[in-house]
Amino acid sequence: MKTHFPTKYWHKIDAARIQCDLCPRYCRVKEGKQGFCYVRENRQGAIVLNTYGRSSGFCIDPIEKKPLNHFLPGTPIFSFGTAGCNLACKFCQNWDISKSREMDTLADEASPEAIAQTARQLGCRSVAYTYNDPVIFHEYAIDVAKACAEYDIKSVAVTAGYVCAAPREEFYRHMDAANVDLKSFNEAFYHKLTGAHLQPVLDTLIYLKQETGVWVEITTLLIPGENDSDQELNTLSQWVVENLGTEVPLHFTAFHPDWKMRDHPPTPHATLSRARKIAIDNGVRYAYVGNVHDSRESSTWCHHCGNLLIERDWYELGEWHLDDQGCCQECGTRLAGLFEPKPGTWGSRRQAVRMNY
Repeated sequence: MKTHFPTKYWHKIDAARIQCDLCPRYCRVKEGKQGFCYVRENRQGAIVLNTYGRSSGFCIDPIEKKPLNHFLPGTPIFSFGTAGCNLACKFCQNWDISKSREMDTLADEASPEAIAQTARQLGCRSVAYTYNDPVIFHEYAIDVAKACAEYDIKSVAVTAGYVCAAPREEFYRHMDAANVDLKSFNEAFYHKLTGAHLQPVLDTLIYLKQETGVWVEITTLLIPGENDSDQELNTLSQWVVENLGTEVPLHFTAFHPDWKMRDHPPTPHATLSRARKIAIDNGVRYAYVGNVHDSRESSTWCHHCGNLLIERDWYELGEWHLDDQGCCQECGTRLAGLFEPKPGTWGSRRQAVRMNY
């Protein structure tokens, strides 16, 4: 595999600099230097990806950990990431990977074909591009997705959605599902705490829902005093209903002090419950709490008759009341998402995988 993989989303500004056009940062990069993400580099007058085929690790996770609650529940998902990130979240929960500037973070190596074959051999129904944002390893992720499609293995992007229109269109032609991290519904929050902007993320969500067949779920990490006010949660959930519809699941997850925000307290359980109630009151059919044990508010309920459809406690599934068509056994209402006739039985296990390629 090439150490410096050629890319196409860039243009020359002048003799000394190239502008990267992959994400809205539009980094202007001098020869031999990297962009903000650290993995896209100006090398001999072209932007190359310097992490192609190299990973910070491979692991089998429950798909509910992504989190995806309406896409192949209970099944194992083969997960991997690289290093670096195109955002600067002060509250990053994976900062040791996303903020890494050390290439020895990338201890494992695997071709797209090797990943697809290993996922198949290990019984995974899908592969997740996760831990850091797949936007920045665009070419590698797409090639893995193509290889996986040959085995009918689904591709799942876990992303902040911060990407330009042309690469976004190419990327999502190869994805089957995405969990988009909508970090806040406040531009000041994005600017201060992520170094990015809100509108490009909203544009990605609208594009995914209106222009693709990608299954979409949204996660918002609630940080006390920063993005957890009633006003913001009302605005966020109202926007989702008006622009994406009532069936896009929302996950409200608990923050724990990390990276550069260790001075903030953990999110109270009550905050998650309040956010979920606000979303449901505004018409969201499927709202969940995450990073906490709460079987009632982590489970899926029929929006029509109120019957329990999928019981969850964190990543463990319990009762299952869908028929083999993905409909409520009580009233016949179809549940939005992708479901197999029977739930998977992977549970909450997390299994590290060492590639032998």
